[in-house]
Formats: sequence, structure tokens, C-alpha cells
Amino acid sequence: MSSEAITSFEDLGLAPEIMAAINQVGYTTPTPIQAQAIPAVMAGRDVLGIAQTGTGKTAGFTLPMINRLMKGRAKARMPRTLILEPTRELAAQVAENFDLYGQNTRLTKALLIGGVSFGDQERAIERGADVLIATPGRLLDHVERGKVMLRGVEVLVIDEADRMLDMGFIPDIERIVKLLPFTRQTLFFSATMPPEITRLSEQFLQAPQRIEVAPPSSTNKNVSQTLIEVAPMSKRAALRALFDREEVTNGIIFCNRKRDIGTLLESLQRHGYSAVSLHGDMDQHIRLKMLDEFKSGSAKYLIASDVAARGLDIPNVSHVFNFDVPSHAEDYVHRIGRTGRAGRTGAAYMLATRQDDKYVQTIEGLIKLEIPREELPGLDAAETDKPAAKGKPRRRKTDAKSDDPSPTGGNGTDNHAGRRRGLLGRNRRKTPNNKKPDATPTAEKSQNAKAEKTAPPPRKAKAQSSDAFDGNMPDFLKKQIK
Repeated sequence: MSSEAITSFEDLGLAPEIMAAINQVGYTTPTPIQAQAIPAVMAGRDVLGIAQTGTGKTAGFTLPMINRLMKGRAKARMPRTLILEPTRELAAQVAENFDLYGQNTRLTKALLIGGVSFGDQERAIERGADVLIATPGRLLDHVERGKVMLRGVEVLVIDEADRMLDMGFIPDIERIVKLLPFTRQTLFFSATMPPEITRLSEQFLQAPQRIEVAPPSSTNKNVSQTLIEVAPMSKRAALRALFDREEVTNGIIFCNRKRDIGTLLESLQRHGYSAVSLHGDMDQHIRLKMLDEFKSGSAKYLIASDVAARGLDIPNVSHVFNFDVPSHAEDYVHRIGRTGRAGRTGAAYMLATRQDDKYVQTIEGLIKLEIPREELPGLDAAETDKPAAKGKPRRRKTDAKSDDPSPTGGNGTDNHAGRRRGLLGRNRRKTPNNKKPDATPTAEKSQNAKAEKTAPPPRKAKAQSSDAFDGNMPDFLKKQIK
């Protein structure tokens, strides 16, 4: 049966236990990648799946895998299938999907990710795991400790392969694949196909069925995209203005740098917005807690780095805000793929400054679309989060000149007298218009300046006027002197 003729999960030939779980979840019609991938996996073929995030490819390999594993049992420390994921969050999400779809079976799983004790993971492996879900680094740690043997793996799934490439996991994956049986089924999924990923797919797969449900690096048509042109110091004010203008159910805010996440979180909380943060340096338990708060609605906004840009299944995200323009154009596609999932509509906003022009052009070239521009009115310096310094007047040019240690040269007086204020310096600061500039050679000037720094202020010559007022001393001072 062709994929075009498949309009229901009933047409896929899945086991009754799996169908009961699907009906309980409420799924009725498979997505395009599910309709094509599930029959191919059940037939035992290698699969090369190219699909953007949010298309349902996790169920596309999880459902047929469960269907296959229902026959047989796993041995201790020898998993029957291996699923490699680039991040802890994505691995934990796949584990949740496995529990959901396999709730009516007796299949077991083990989850190997960082931030969790080795002891708990080792006990899960020793009991026998039909499905092993892991990040590459933590899996190799267990392999090197002799706790996992991979020679019994029947199915290998490499998910989000292009993200693996970005995170530097390709050498680890190549090491892992060498430990697997040659006669295995391999499922390879990626949102984009850069040259390195194409090379790996040719290396790992044997006569694969290529499934491509959307052009590489295309954006979801259900997501409206807008670029906000803004000054750098007005980005937080622009973000708050968008929050107040839009009907946001919940939204994900993406930053390029982890240090900016904490700053933005503090700013939003200070302005009364309920927000949590997520980035790679967090402890695993804290990360899961932040995600739970966001999923449950306790927090309306999630500020994240690109660790959350792939694979997180949060169906009700109404808005995505790119606080920073991503430096890699592919990341833009994955970021805005967090909204508009499962046929819903969504909105994506990107705050861009003039310095971001080259990145914006790269993004528009990749998605083959000019993103509509918009300016938010009324965003001036007064609306930024950076308050002006209080009680600290700006330095005037005259003050800066008066601090110059070099001689004034304007009226023949010494430098210290030229820096006086009020009455004492009134007549000494002006240079006659007909006075020519000092013609002293440069070398001589520097020697004079050196001498003035070390030597005490010279005494006034006798030839000078008898008072500091050049003969214009006020009468009330003359009386006091007498």
C-alpha cells in the first residue's frame, strides 16, 4: 500500500497492543513521514529520513520498533535496539514516547544521559533493556566501564544527525557504530543534509529508502515570520512590547549566549513576567524541573539556548522569539519549528540590529524567503533596561582641555595658573586672536612637559604683575590686604 493511500494508523498493520496505546493518546491520522517510514521500518529496510522538526518522526521509528521488539526478550547488559540522541532533553523525551506507545507491552528501556548517577543506569542495563536510549558521550562511558555490550543490537537509530554534527559527536558515533553488528537495521534521521551528514549516511546505511517530506531547511507554512528592526539597547523593551501586544499562550525565547540567558531572565522577572531558563550548564534535575514548569503552564516563557531548539515536543507553544539572530542559518529553522506543530498555527519574531544584516541575509537565502520587516514605535533610550548614571554630570570639553598637563602657551603664564577657576582663572583662559601658536619644536615640548611633571610649580617672576588679578584687584580685597 502506497503512503498516499494510508489515511489511518489502522492501515499500518501495527500490533493490537500498540493500536490501543495510539487510540488512548488520541492519534488518528499518521503524518506524512510516519505514513512512509513505519512500513519501511517494519519491512526491515534501512531508512534515510529528512524532515523538519515537528513532523512526528519520533513516532515514525518508535512505533515500528516496538512492534518488532514484542517478539523476544533482552539479555542482561545487551540491549536489542539503540537510539542515539544529541541532547539529554531529546533522549528523555524519546524515553517518554516509548513508555507511552509501549504501555501495553512488557518491553523495558534504559536511559543513559549525563546528570544522572551511574548506579541507577547500570542497574537498568543489568536487568536487561530492550531499548537503550542514550547520548553518545554517556554511552561510551558505560562501554569503557564494561557495563554495556552492543553486539546484540538489532536496530540502530541516529536521530537529529545534523545536530550531532554541530555538537561534535560524529567521532563518538563512528566509534559506537564499529561496536555494533554489521547485520543490523539502521534508521538515520536529519533535518538538513550537509556534506558531512551525506557522507555518514552513505557509510552507515545499506540501500536505504529515502524519505523526504519537506525540502531541506524549509520553514513551516503555518508559522508567520516577522523581523523587528531595533537598536541594540532597546531589545528588551521591544521584547516586552511584543509580549504585551501578542496573545501569547506560551513562548520560547532563544539567546545565542548562555550568559545572556540569566540577564534576560532577571530582567523579565523584574518586570513581572513569569519565565524560566534552560541551557547546557544546568544540572539535569534543574533542567527537567524548568521544563515541567513551562509545560504545565506555571511559567509562560522559556528562555533557552539552542540546546532546546531540537526535538522538544511542546505542542502548545504559540510564539517563538529570537532575542538574538542565530549565527547559523539552520538554527533559525529549528528554533521556529518549536511553534506551529501538529497542524497548529504559530508566530515567530526575530529582533535584529544593523550588525545582524549578514546573518539575516544568510537565513533568508537558506529558507528562500524574505522575512517581513516591522518597526516598533516609541522604543527610545528611556525604555531600555540600562538606567542613566545619576548625579554624574557629563564632562565638558573645556574640563578635558584644562586637565591637559602640557603648558597652555596662550598667555605666557604657567600651566597651574591656567587651570584656575572663577576669578582667578577668568583672564588667563583666553588666547588673543592675533597670537600665533607656540612654535617650540616637538622634542623641546616633550622635554618641557617632562620637566614640569617632576619639578615643583615655578615661582612667579618679579617682572609679572604684583597680584594675581593683573592689576584689576577688587577694592574690597585691597582694603583687607591693607
